[in-house]
Amino acid sequence: MYAIVDFKGQQLRMEKDKTIKVPFLADLEPGNELELDDVLLLKDDKDNVLVGQPTLDNVKIVAEVVDHGKDKKIIVFKKKRRKGYAKKQGHRQNFTTILVKDITQ
Repeated sequence: MYAIVDFKGQQLRMEKDKTIKVPFLADLEPGNELELDDVLLLKDDKDNVLVGQPTLDNVKIVAEVVDHGKDKKIIVFKKKRRKGYAKKQGHRQNFTTILVKDITQ
């Protein structure tokens, strides 16, 4: 059983007992529970597929925040040829790891 969820503008595939890296959730601490109800698609164990228009009303996903962290560094390099302009920047994006506990219909 899995579900496709709209999470902060991204579509993520969520399965029970799987850990997923999602965009940073600053207001939640590790151990807190999270309930997602923007489910776009659900495929159950009997290969039945439910597609929302745009979301499914009676499907919810319960997840637990496991950890917060930072991704690998991303280098942003800008250059204009023959102008003497070069700029190198980088940043590390924050993320939150969640554990999907249950998918309820």
